[in-house]
Amino acid sequence: MADLITRPFNGLLRYLKQADYELLAPSLVVVESMAGETLYHPGDLIDLVYFPCGPTLVSLAVAVEEDREVATGLVGCEGAVGGVISGGLLPAYTRFVVRVGGPLARLPIRRLNEAKHQSAELRRLFERYADFFVAHQSQSVGCNAAHSNEQRAAKWILQIIEHTGVEHVALTHEELAGLLGIGRSYLTRIIQILKSEGILDTARGEIRIRDRAALQNRSCRCNHWLDKHYAEVLS
Repeated sequence: MADLITRPFNGLLRYLKQADYELLAPSLVVVESMAGETLYHPGDLIDLVYFPCGPTLVSLAVAVEEDREVATGLVGCEGAVGGVISGGLLPAYTRFVVRVGGPLARLPIRRLNEAKHQSAELRRLFERYADFFVAHQSQSVGCNAAHSNEQRAAKWILQIIEHTGVEHVALTHEELAGLLGIGRSYLTRIIQILKSEGILDTARGEIRIRDRAALQNRSCRCNHWLDKHYAEVLS
């Protein structure tokens, strides 16, 4: 009997009642992921669901030009990626990339689908998460359209430190610019402004937070609305 203490540190897996978790547990495998690792390329058949655990973060990115992608969201230990809405066994549309390495619990999509048929409560939990996931993507569209690059940069940095629990972000300027879909030089100007105001500091391949409250004031409110909706639909 696997109790809560021994479960992977993932919100969805920990929301499950014991009997429902035991439907999945024999097929769950925890693996270590590395930053920069691609879980799915566009067109890949989605046959595994990945549950980020602990500090692990996975980004979703869509192509907007042949050589340019824009991130549409980050998924951490609150959720899962891969066939969560569709039921999988379909080609991926987005690129799923590990941004912060760490443990991932993976599960064959066929086993998850079988478990949904076996337990109405488990099925409803994943339906509620699917509702949140759609809201997450919708909020991302609105954010990209309505908020400045500075607001979005602050939002992404805050989202990463809130997931990882540490006051630094292991991303280069080029990687953060890629998440935002802007040029590296433009992102560097934003970082320099925030540094000059004592909000951030930088080191090789890393951004350190010096004044979190000030960074929150420079960010849009998208993270707040999503956190609120997650609590409402998953409680």
